[in-house]
Amino acid sequence: MGTHLITGAGSGIGAAVARRLAERGEQLWLLARDAGRAKELAERFPGARTIVGELGNPEKLSWALGQQPLPERIDSLQHIAGVIELGAVGDLGAKAWQRQLAVNLVAPAELTRLLLPLVRVAQGHVVFVNSGAGLAAHAEWGAYAASKHGLRALADSLRAEEHDNGVRVTSVYPGRTATPMQESTHRQEGKEYDASRWIDPESVATAIITAIDLPRDAELNDVSVRPGR
Repeated sequence: MGTHLITGAGSGIGAAVARRLAERGEQLWLLARDAGRAKELAERFPGARTIVGELGNPEKLSWALGQQPLPERIDSLQHIAGVIELGAVGDLGAKAWQRQLAVNLVAPAELTRLLLPLVRVAQGHVVFVNSGAGLAAHAEWGAYAASKHGLRALADSLRAEEHDNGVRVTSVYPGRTATPMQESTHRQEGKEYDASRWIDPESVATAIITAIDLPRDAELNDVSVRPGR
């Protein structure tokens, strides 16, 4: 049985991964933004442990984690939480940039830094759920894409740095996936949302679990998951 620390387990891809791992008896540690969310996660995933930390304030994560129990080892650290705010470069203000960079890039970097010793103990796996926007940027997606391009660089650097410590690093690049975040994105785009057109979160969860389950003689570095319809 492995120990897995997951961000974004409250919905979408994160919830699908957490459910699948829980069903097979793995130990879950779920990061929640506040005590209320932590209670919801604990009720949804009986037996899971919760940690409270606000990804929107990455500079406070060190203090927050220092006040709470942590696992002795982490077999997979999965960065799945994210935020998106669309807007043209000429229109989007600094706060929108800062929030997306904080949650999507700086917080994963800081959380990885703080928990890396526990990942090294397990010779574990760090998974960054990126986005198709981390491979190509389009109009109105500048801030979000910048955060995800940065996340790709973070993963690539971490992989090179931690290879000799036995730590594996995978970036997963889902296309549009039927999640609450996707529904919000459609509203921002002024488009009608039809979940049946997009990837089921369970399919992305399958890609993530395949990566962490891969035998130790191999490593999936970059996994793109695209809608099949």
